[in-house]
Order: sequence, then structure tokens, then C-alpha cells
Amino acid sequence: MAKRNRAKHEKVILVAGGAGFVGSHLCAALLDRGNRVICLDSYLTGSPANVDALQRHPKFSMVEQDICDEIDIEVPLDQIYNLACPASPPHYQADPIHTMMTSVAGTGNLLRLAERHEAVFLQASTSEIYGDPEKHPQQEDYWGHVNCTGPRACYDEGKRAAETLCFDSLRAGSVDARVARIFNTYGPHMRPNDGRIVSNFIVQALNNEPLTIYGSGEQTRSFCYVSDLVEGLIRLMNCTLNPEGAVNLGNPGEFTVMELAELVLSKIKTTSSIVHAPLPEDDPLRRRPDITRAKALLDWEPKVPLTEGLPQTISWFRTALAKNRATERRNRSGHQQPATVLSQIG
Repeated sequence: MAKRNRAKHEKVILVAGGAGFVGSHLCAALLDRGNRVICLDSYLTGSPANVDALQRHPKFSMVEQDICDEIDIEVPLDQIYNLACPASPPHYQADPIHTMMTSVAGTGNLLRLAERHEAVFLQASTSEIYGDPEKHPQQEDYWGHVNCTGPRACYDEGKRAAETLCFDSLRAGSVDARVARIFNTYGPHMRPNDGRIVSNFIVQALNNEPLTIYGSGEQTRSFCYVSDLVEGLIRLMNCTLNPEGAVNLGNPGEFTVMELAELVLSKIKTTSSIVHAPLPEDDPLRRRPDITRAKALLDWEPKVPLTEGLPQTISWFRTALAKNRATERRNRSGHQQPATVLSQIG
């Protein structure tokens, strides 16, 4: 296939996992920039509701498919983003073999699609490839400290294998592949029941339930608002020169889990208290990105502080949970068949 003009204003872009939390925001941002967007999602953890408003956009189209199956897109593609993989422990551990194959077989399928179309490829990797890090903050040249046979390995090792596929394809000259290592991200469209710390605390507080802290609460995380992450992904995809290595994308602001819990309680009128539970196996004790590389290569750094992004996220969850309760009331009244609503609003 002959190379097309990558500099043209309108690009045709495939977003695998585009109905998920980050993917839906990415699809919207790409449309806002005048591109044509094809969203591919199996709806395993993504939601039709996340892209419902986009369905009316003339440059948006939807393909329901698992990336583990062979992918055949006839429309010439300029770019492919791969965000297709469950990203929270309860979801990726629910079917660990499928999670691993999504990162390995699925990424392989998308790389072959990128090669056929001569499309630039961006792989959404994760800070989890650093495991429970012995180096802090984490730089891209750190190889990590990962349990390759533990309960989190399906995700951690799957993403590490996906990175290998990307960089082998790059070295072979078959695909212009880029890799973003994404740190904790939060914002609207998170699933209320996805098991991530921000959504857990917000939903528990809104429901006047105790906030569950695993371990002492002294373990740390860094929280990046979704709009900042999306901007970083787009800049990495459109970087003129391939970075030829992974790029950390995250907010270097570091908070203890206890600090996050107290901040959530300060933003929500609630009767919730704090309770402690045992720390899950292989749960990282410290996590903070070094974003020196992203600053230098992409001129990127987060702009939304946690104190600003958290109220916007709380507002979205408050509306989503209210819709959930209203639907449950209608179900009980017999006006429609019962449905699992939580999976439809995140």
C-alpha cells in the first residue's frame, strides 16, 4: 500500500478499546481535532454508554470485536491506538488467560493490521510493568521488579510482552510503533465497580459506606486526570521522530492512599469512616513516574491537579449513581426487565 500524506488535517484513526474509560475520552478528543475515528471494542469492560454521544458524530463509527480475533478493516488507516485490555485487578484477574492473550495475541493482530496499512501504532502499556519497584521514582530505563507467576502477572507480564512485540516490530522496520507507560489515571467514565482506588473511594463515600484501605495506607500512588493523559497519548502518536523507547505518562504528584481517602472525605458530605483490610499480593508500595522524557520529547506535563480533577470526577459519579438508582427503581416497579446497570454507566 502506498504511503499516504500523514500531515493532512483529517486522519483515519482506529482506537481499539475505544469504548473504555480512557479510550472514550481519546475518541472524543480525536474527533474534536477533525479526524475520522473507528472505535473497536468487545464491550468486555468498555461500555456502549461511554460512546453513546459519539455515535451521532458523522466521522465516528463503531466495530464490536475482540482484538484476539483476526481484525480486518478495509478503510485505509493512518494511526492505530491499542487501549484494549482490562486495566483494574478485579477485571483482569476475572479471566487471566484472556487478559494475557489480549496483550499478546491481540497486540500481534493489531501490529499486523498496522503493517498492512502502514499506520503509526501506539501501544498503551502500564506502570505495572515496573511491578513493586525498588527504584523511585520510576524511569523508563528501569527494568522493574515483577512477580511473573503471581495473580497480577496476567496483566503485568502481558503488557511487558506487548512492549516486546512493539519494539521488535519497530526494529524490524515493519511498524512505526510507540509505547506509552500509563500511570494511575482517573476521571469521568470510570466504572463504579472497577476496583480502582479513586472510583472505590468516591463510590463508597457517596453511598455512605466505609472507605476500604488495603494495608496501612502509607503506600503511594500518582493520579493523572484523564484529559492530561489523552493529550500525552496524542502527542506521542504525532511525535515526528519515533522515541525508540517507552515514554512514561502520568502525574508526578505523589499521594499516600490515606491522603487520597481523606481528600475524598473532605469533598463529599458523607457518614463514611475508614476501615483497613489486608494488602493484596504483589500490590506496589510506591508508584510515581519520572516524566523527564515526556517533557523533553513531547513538551508534555499534566496540568490538572488532583484537587481540581477530583471534584469533576465526584460530580460525574454522583450523576451516574443517581441514574443507576432510578433505573433500579423502574426495574422493581416492573416497567422493564432487570439489567446490570453498573456495567452500562462506566
